Amino acid sequence: MRTALLAWDYPPSPSGLSTAAREIAQALAGEGCDVTVFTLDRTGTKMVDGVRVIGCAIDGNAGLARLRKWAAVGHLAAPVQFRRAVLREHARQPFAVVEATNWYAPAALLTGRHGFALVTRNSTPAAWSRSKDLTLRNRIDAHAADWLEARQAAGSAGLISNTDDHGRRIVDLYRIGSRVPHRTVGLSLPPDLLDVASASPYPDEDAPVRILFIGRAESRKGFAELMGAAELLASEVRTGAVPAFHLDLLGVPAADLPETLSAAARNHVTAWGRMPDETLHDLYRRAHVIAAPSRYESFGLVYQEAIAFGRPVVASAEDPSAREFIGSTGAGILARQTTPSDIADALRNLIQSREMRAGARSRALEAAGRFNRPYLARETLDLYRQALAAMRAGR
Repeated sequence: MRTALLAWDYPPSPSGLSTAAREIAQALAGEGCDVTVFTLDRTGTKMVDGVRVIGCAIDGNAGLARLRKWAAVGHLAAPVQFRRAVLREHARQPFAVVEATNWYAPAALLTGRHGFALVTRNSTPAAWSRSKDLTLRNRIDAHAADWLEARQAAGSAGLISNTDDHGRRIVDLYRIGSRVPHRTVGLSLPPDLLDVASASPYPDEDAPVRILFIGRAESRKGFAELMGAAELLASEVRTGAVPAFHLDLLGVPAADLPETLSAAARNHVTAWGRMPDETLHDLYRRAHVIAAPSRYESFGLVYQEAIAFGRPVVASAEDPSAREFIGSTGAGILARQTTPSDIADALRNLIQSREMRAGARSRALEAAGRFNRPYLARETLDLYRQALAAMRAGR
């Protein structure tokens, strides 16, 4: 099957969407598919690990680059660029399926009848990660982005979501009809990470207990609340109520630390900023606990990585993916809500109890092993075939 995948960026870019795109592309290529990735973060064409990667970066002097600066209509720039590139390549050699993320709708202008089935794999919708306090201009801009996402979803021949709850929320948000094939498919983890994880024993030394956060300093990730929890726990370390701990923040530069964070709390925190995979792997090896108090995760990659490494996770019960990956497996503790006190309570239990950490680690390792590329490819191809059948039936 000849397939295409639209990606905002692609490795070595270190974003979650980039990682997801690589796993999808590599999984399909591993099952014999002819896979082409169209990505907006580069120019030129190159074969990367059996996948053809076509750069679609918008020229900074082109009209589309100027269009991107406009509110609302600026969201059309990337879909126009992707449409041109995909249809040009499709005319040369047809695709059976074109897949894209829902996030900001890169395939919004590829709906309709082009001879391929359009499939949308749902990440976090733009509406779920933006601030609620928006200016009039930004509200108009946000409405346009949401409309394009809904348009792409409605024009898709098939949908993929990461969990059942995620899928139900997507259907409600985009008002998708029940006739559109919709499948729950979890992502895989790269083989090199799984190899590192399987060869990473749990740290013997537990003074200080090392806690690892991976992500951006944003509201959806529960970052401010995690910093509030660090403040509370730092004050308890000073009184001797809690053993020493250290919080590593990967993906967060020092400039993003709260100005209100006390000097005492800062002594327990290292902001690493963006770092290569080697640093990520090293921090996982050194970590006793993973802090991932997100309000919502669509792919849940950090949960999957932590489980693969056998590291106990503190997550938030507000996140359905956390309830599935962490709550149902017992691979950590769910904070009741994404609040500083609830996150501190969950972290405190794991900081204080080596036995609790050991139990959560054991349950995490029992849950590991299901995040592989053959599974991802098999489930994805099944949905692709359903989408192709639905497209043909609708002619």
